[in-house]
Amino acid sequence: MDVKSKLSAIVGEDHFSEDPSELQAYASDHSTAPPGAPACVVRPAGSEEVSQIIKICNENSIPVVPCSSKIHFFGATIPKQGGVILDMTRMDTIFEIDAENRRVRFEAGVTWEKLTRELEKEGFRVIMPLTPPAQRSVLTDFMEREEPTNQVYDYGEPLEAMEVVWPTGEIFRMGSASVDGYPNSMAKGANPSGPGLDFYRFFQCAQGTMGVVTWTNLKIESIPKMDKILFAPIDDLDRVMEFLHRILPRRIGQEVLLLNHVDLAAMLSEGRPDDFQKLSDSLPPWSLILVISGLLRRPEEKIAYEMNFLAEVLKNEFPDLTLGENLPGFPGLRNRLLPMLRKPWPADKPHWRTTLKGASQSLFFHTRPLMAAQFVDLVEAVAWEHGYPASEIGMYIQPIEHNRACRPEFTFFYDPKDEEEKDAIRCLHRDLAKACLNEGAVFTRPYGELAPIVYEKAASYTAHLKRLKKIFDPNNIMNPGNLCF
Repeated sequence: MDVKSKLSAIVGEDHFSEDPSELQAYASDHSTAPPGAPACVVRPAGSEEVSQIIKICNENSIPVVPCSSKIHFFGATIPKQGGVILDMTRMDTIFEIDAENRRVRFEAGVTWEKLTRELEKEGFRVIMPLTPPAQRSVLTDFMEREEPTNQVYDYGEPLEAMEVVWPTGEIFRMGSASVDGYPNSMAKGANPSGPGLDFYRFFQCAQGTMGVVTWTNLKIESIPKMDKILFAPIDDLDRVMEFLHRILPRRIGQEVLLLNHVDLAAMLSEGRPDDFQKLSDSLPPWSLILVISGLLRRPEEKIAYEMNFLAEVLKNEFPDLTLGENLPGFPGLRNRLLPMLRKPWPADKPHWRTTLKGASQSLFFHTRPLMAAQFVDLVEAVAWEHGYPASEIGMYIQPIEHNRACRPEFTFFYDPKDEEEKDAIRCLHRDLAKACLNEGAVFTRPYGELAPIVYEKAASYTAHLKRLKKIFDPNNIMNPGNLCF
């Protein structure tokens, strides 16, 4: 029996395919990354099937590219060397919602749409990144360390114990999920640090190069009883960063983020070009969005305390900032924006990152808050050199850990059918990454062409990473061609 026949026997004929028309769906994504077709796709139903598939591929040195989502933006699941696509979208079981330990355990194929719907029935929610697509894998976004818009320290590390399949096919559980009797053990897998080994950082941002995460435990929180969403028009980034540094370490607010007029207009226009241009021209250069919430216990008192604190700080220290329940000229904005921050982007609407021109390319990294304005100037200067108007760049700044750091994200919109424009965006993205890296940007998720640029700057780290790769994946079958492998 040949390899393809063995793979088909594991998952069943209906869940194995080498049809070129089906494989084409995995050959590209919403990024500028070059296409690359797999030899076949297998869709396992659970961890045991994943293990069997990887064992066969490892024995035959066949590349395996894990894929647990239908929507991708960075080229991380495009096969660089052919091989097998391990499509885990069938693995979409939510095993349990543990209210007592505030955790949910679910498989890799569970989407944002499914998880938020099921948690809402129980009065819970996940602290989520900005507008994740409804059909995208929740586990993928947290493995990729997408920054949530809620940066209260309690949610800084939402991932807890998880199960992985090593490149040899062995199934391994981490943290307190590794104890005998799990999932009926006392710890319930709610502790990622033990008593078992904790490799979760090893897998984050690895783009499937170190193994396959099949399920995880994720922190959840009660749905707030009360919310108040506040806005401030901003034209001085340094000033608003001082304000955030004053309030966020005091644990004021839940969701907090900064959007420039392009990104906010793209979100609000929902793909209508005329609306987008009108909104973009009318919105302030930047908008601060701050949500304060009352959870289950004494919500009115909590919101009153935070509002009083904000009023005192604004009056005595930041009289030049205006914080209100609407942006001037945009009545009712709070009623539209809060659901966008709490729910995934609807499946029946094209994502706002793709509606302006059809596709977009984003560059994001970590830096200190008071360097954010400096990077905005740098990005606009490099974009101008490449002929991309600064007025068309989408910008989003996410404060991290009570404003100890921040994550700027710059988005360039383009027509994916125009190869010349696509190449120009790819060139701009590469040159901009080099410029930002030279100014101290920290790239924790280097995708595609960005990977060699980043790893050249970290020779010692890269050498150690390659040694670890050789230990855990001696035949280099896991998503080869990504990172520094």
